[in-house]
Amino acid sequence: MISAVSTGHIRVKALKYIPGTIAGHEPCGIIVEEGPGLKRFKKGDRVIVYHISGCGVCYDCRRGYYISCKSKYRQAYGWQRHGGMAPYILADEKDLIALPDELTYKDGAQVACGFGTVYEALEKINVSGNDAVLVTGLGPVGMAALMLARAMGANKLIGVETNDYRISLVKQLGLADYVFKPGENTLEQILEITGGKGVEKALDASASDAGRRLAIRATREWGKIAFVGEGGTCTFEPSPDIIHGQKAIYGSWVTSLWKMEELVERLVRWGVHPERLITHEFSLENASEAYRLMAEGNCGKVAVVFND
Repeated sequence: MISAVSTGHIRVKALKYIPGTIAGHEPCGIIVEEGPGLKRFKKGDRVIVYHISGCGVCYDCRRGYYISCKSKYRQAYGWQRHGGMAPYILADEKDLIALPDELTYKDGAQVACGFGTVYEALEKINVSGNDAVLVTGLGPVGMAALMLARAMGANKLIGVETNDYRISLVKQLGLADYVFKPGENTLEQILEITGGKGVEKALDASASDAGRRLAIRATREWGKIAFVGEGGTCTFEPSPDIIHGQKAIYGSWVTSLWKMEELVERLVRWGVHPERLITHEFSLENASEAYRLMAEGNCGKVAVVFND
């Protein structure tokens, strides 16, 4: 079992943590035992676990959006039922996505949330080869956004980040064409490299007021902006920032089962490996160090890996 580490989630009432539940909400592994009545998967299959187990019968679940299930039966792996930090977890077949041989467990663990979240958002704003794309906030989710936007054809990628380690990592991995630190002249710098017009598409993963405002103002007329960073605020002037420029802001929360399945297929086709974003690996015994490192921010993606 591989489990990727994330921090900073906002817990609403439906996601209240049950004390004693084993953490790990991005699980990926192999089926070692079967329960009765399986219809698709079997013992020995490599799978990604969608990290929310919805009721399966409400409106959102029928559309594949277990994340939006409001039923009392909704349970999150790592919050209300044991997650990927456990050596073995009990998963419902409906929550599983097949992991192709071309992808590693470390690839699959990131599909379960980070890359799935980004893919859903980029699809909503229709990123294509026509676009220059801005990503504000270059943590693991922001870096995933750059990787996928490139694969989807974006012809100019711009990142904005405060953390020097992550700026260096983005440059080292070649994820962006330009990386700026936020400051008084950042908007002008983005406008300068986009012919004074701004980007066609932007995605905010910073969850900061300034990052979101920059994403809006650096987007050209008729452009689209996606917000995926949780929490925080957003302060802007509706008329000059949105209405007069005929821009659209999309909220995007995680992803759906069918989009996850689609993403897995496309990762293989594109030759994209989320594993590239992993900078540190820890054993289960040292999981606390993994969380500490993620909280500090001087890392890319962090994985807890079972040695066997």
